[in-house]
Amino acid sequence: MDYGSGGGGSGSGGGHDASDPSRRSKPYHRHTAHQIQRLELMFKECPHPDEKQRLQLSRELGLAPRQIKFWFQNRRTQMKAQHERADNRSLRTENDKIRCENIAIREALKNVICPSCGGPPVTEDSYFDDQKLRMENAQLKEELDRVSSIAAKYIGRPISQLPPVQPVHFSSLDFRMTSFDGYGVSGPSLDLDLLPGSSSSIPNLPFQPVVISDMDKSLMSDIAANAMEEMLRLLQSNEPLWIKSTNDGRDVLNLETYERIFPRPNTHFKSPNVRIEASRDSGVVIMNGLALVDMFMDSNKWVELFPTIVSIAKTIEVISSGMLGTHSGSLQLMYEELQVLSPLVPTREFCILRYCQQIEQGLWAIVNVTYDLPQFASQCRSHRLPSGCLIQDMPNGYSKVTWLEHVEIEDKAPIHRLYRDLVHSGLAFGAERWLATLQRMCERFACLMVSNTSTRDLGGVIPSPDGKRSMMKLAQRMVTNFCTSISTSNSHRWTTLSGLNEVGVRVTVHKSSNGIVLSAATTFWLPVSPQNVFNFFKDERTRPQWDVLSNGNAVQEVAHIANGSHPGNCISVLQAFNTSHNNMLILQESCIDSSGSLVVYCPVDLPAINVAMSGEDPSYIPLLPSGFTISPDGHPDQGGEGASTSSSAHGSMGRSGGSLITVAFQILVSSLPSAKLNMDSVTTVNNLIGTTVQQIKAALNCPSS
Repeated sequence: MDYGSGGGGSGSGGGHDASDPSRRSKPYHRHTAHQIQRLELMFKECPHPDEKQRLQLSRELGLAPRQIKFWFQNRRTQMKAQHERADNRSLRTENDKIRCENIAIREALKNVICPSCGGPPVTEDSYFDDQKLRMENAQLKEELDRVSSIAAKYIGRPISQLPPVQPVHFSSLDFRMTSFDGYGVSGPSLDLDLLPGSSSSIPNLPFQPVVISDMDKSLMSDIAANAMEEMLRLLQSNEPLWIKSTNDGRDVLNLETYERIFPRPNTHFKSPNVRIEASRDSGVVIMNGLALVDMFMDSNKWVELFPTIVSIAKTIEVISSGMLGTHSGSLQLMYEELQVLSPLVPTREFCILRYCQQIEQGLWAIVNVTYDLPQFASQCRSHRLPSGCLIQDMPNGYSKVTWLEHVEIEDKAPIHRLYRDLVHSGLAFGAERWLATLQRMCERFACLMVSNTSTRDLGGVIPSPDGKRSMMKLAQRMVTNFCTSISTSNSHRWTTLSGLNEVGVRVTVHKSSNGIVLSAATTFWLPVSPQNVFNFFKDERTRPQWDVLSNGNAVQEVAHIANGSHPGNCISVLQAFNTSHNNMLILQESCIDSSGSLVVYCPVDLPAINVAMSGEDPSYIPLLPSGFTISPDGHPDQGGEGASTSSSAHGSMGRSGGSLITVAFQILVSSLPSAKLNMDSVTTVNNLIGTTVQQIKAALNCPSS
């Protein structure tokens, strides 16, 4: 059975119709005792028969060659599994034996008494501990020398000459601590009392380390199993549970039918502002199923895979680790925050159970469902009903993914009017956005793994595959930094400056390894399609029309790395002409899929770019990115092209009549972590954003008001 055949309105990426008679599997053929005996005898002699031997068996036993081939494949798989189970039992027995011996030796050592003094005997442990410390010190010194030499290449002086940095203390689950530049050194927002409108400090998240009893684990397992059953039914069913939208062809959940099939005693929120968002989509992803499962079940890889959607993800507790190698049966308690890349849309917080189950060979299901922790439920106004995805391996190494998003939301405050249609339509956090992002990121990972390079693709500047991978990792860290800088996560407290428009400029400050950084962002609407806006920002020929810092000077692309099938998905190194900063280049990555796009860029000096292009570790290169996010406004384009597919780079982008653009800048206020923010920096970034917005509107012939 094709479990994903109930896929969404984005149908072209959804694979074949399970109702097609030509696609139905044939009835299972039960072999006779004679056939099995002959096959077993042949298997003992030759587990890997060639085509000639299979044809001979086919004629002898009256079976089709494909049946012979599949029987041997299945038998080899069974034997491998039996051997692995036997090895596991043997290793487990040996491990238990060694553990018991270790315990016995430790207990015996506790009772040893020195015959001379009556005290514990002096052992050689202190000698070995001293040697261990000496080795560790030598390793740390080597690491310091290596980092210092790398830093000297682009900072101009070794780390030993830099001012000391005050240590930052972290708690085990302090979600306010968020890395803004990949350095792992960060902290909560600084005091913004100097800014107009500043009020209370950042609220403390009510989340502390939890103790989970066996009874809690049993309850979690039951909740996860029931959620898995509900999700699979929602993914496999069509009408009457799902009906096609007459506006855009997307799947819409019939709430009356859903509540009748899956009755719940009550909703989680009693407010009249409660909304249900449900969406479903399916498509083909350039990654095999097991690799996807591995990334989904690792919270760090989960953030890396969805940097534009997931702002924070933490594994609170592993309830069950599941089967080694497949994650089947793995159950985790997680915390995550989901975002739209604009300071106007609050993040959604979830405390969830994530459960993975392998349905059959090459078919996995992963479900997410909210689990109410007492210290967390009062603050979280988002409840995730059974949601997740079904991942089915395809013969070509790709996967067919069917995605389901189903949430219950209570809006604590009305959604800003610019984003109201996009959020209420389900596009902002819906399945289409998740799947489109997954497809684009998997293409990026595929490009990262490709070892061969072409001179045409790289402009002849990046000399090796290692240099290409290093540049891609640097650009990925830049994009992640940018997405984090405009997040409305609890680790940020935004202050609104008046004067630009009804939205205003939102500013916040944070500590990074560079020092004190001021982030500023604003969102505005343009009556221009998202695709045209993206093309405008990406084209280096039009860059002087909006880039205030280029002073109208021309820009040329000197290196180019494609990281997806769409030409807009690429990494560029740009050089500005006729400027006083000839030693400074611009690193830029542009991304586009059916849910939106972004263009992120950052000035990087030439020595640092050379470090990355040579294939060295780019994680020490400081980044302070700025850029733009482009989203559809949620209003259908009257002259649009109708319903779209999730495999296209249009989708809701193509259906939209206008664009929501968020422009964000980061500036370094001071390299000293103890410095205070002054109003000159705020005025500078406010003017910078205001001028940029006006130039964009003028270049695209849009009203400036």
